[in-house]
Amino acid sequence: MKLNKRDKRKRIHKRIRKKVSGNSSTPRLSVFRSNKGIYCQLIDDINGATICSASIKEVNVASGSNKVDQAKEVGKLIAKKAAENKISQATFDRAGYLYHGRIKALADAARENGLII
Repeated sequence: MKLNKRDKRKRIHKRIRKKVSGNSSTPRLSVFRSNKGIYCQLIDDINGATICSASIKEVNVASGSNKVDQAKEVGKLIAKKAAENKISQATFDRAGYLYHGRIKALADAARENGLII
């Protein structure tokens, strides 16, 4: 059986989720990457609730900027929203994506703006 790219990513994500979970004091920072945008949310897995979320739709980005710059802006926004909710630390869930490019840019921007990952 040959798996396509999406199925491989989902299989990796299941393997990651066995080890990574979040609670109210240290939520899980989950990232989703599409072709057009990037989305992230802080999740409390014990209560099954999303604490806060951020996406490219909420950020004012110049039309000429590339996707890595957009991911940096989303990382800044999620760190700001986490601070508003009195969250200083989170566990990073890359959701089966490689820690490279947009995923890395989002995580680094969140770290630079005060979120401990």
